[in-house]
Amino acid sequence: MAYDEGLATLLREDLAQEPGITEKKMFGGLCFLKDGNMLAGVHGTGGAMFRVGKAAEAEALAIEGAGPMEMTGQRMGGFIDVRDPDALADDTRRNRWLDLALAHVRSLPAK
Repeated sequence: MAYDEGLATLLREDLAQEPGITEKKMFGGLCFLKDGNMLAGVHGTGGAMFRVGKAAEAEALAIEGAGPMEMTGQRMGGFIDVRDPDALADDTRRNRWLDLALAHVRSLPAK
C-alpha cells in the first residue's frame, strides 16, 4: 500500500524552514530525517510516526490521537504512532509532535 501523499505534503510544509531535512523511502512509507537521523514518517499502512525520544514519550502520548509505536509486535521506545486522520490534520497537534521530535533529534549527533 502506498503512503498518504497528502500527509507527506503536510509534513514537508511543516518542515520547510528546518535545515538538514531529507526524505527517504523506508518500511513501505516515507521517512523524514534531520541531519541523517530519523525524525518522523508516513506509514505505508496509514498514519504517521514521530521520534520524540524516551524522555518526551509520555508527553507525546498525552496528546489526543497518539499511541505507542510497535513494529513486528515490539514496542519501540521513544517513538509514537498516530493513526487518527483527524489528529494528523490538526495543525496544532501535528506540530506539537513535530516539535517534540525535532527537540529530540536536534540533540543527536549528525550522521
